[in-house]
Amino acid sequence: MRHSVIHTMKKLVRLALVLGMCVSLALLSTALTYEFQPAIQTSLTVTASSPQPTITPQPQDLSEIGSTDGIVAMVGIIVLIIMVPILLRRKDWM
Repeated sequence: MRHSVIHTMKKLVRLALVLGMCVSLALLSTALTYEFQPAIQTSLTVTASSPQPTITPQPQDLSEIGSTDGIVAMVGIIVLIIMVPILLRRKDWM
């Protein structure tokens, strides 16, 4: 009976760790790709005495066409997710 409880707890801990890593990876990916766009406030009643708003240019997109920086980073993360458990358990498999 005690063995099955321990086995069930191990499964729950593993599931929680996997779900935690997936959520963390999703949040990290979202944080790296999110682009903040400030809201533009316009006034319908502009008088001659009020200062005229200046038009700020849109920020230049820093990404290049054909750039693979993000892809390389994601591949590195995926390789780590796959290789770390294999390297930790290779003695058990031998």
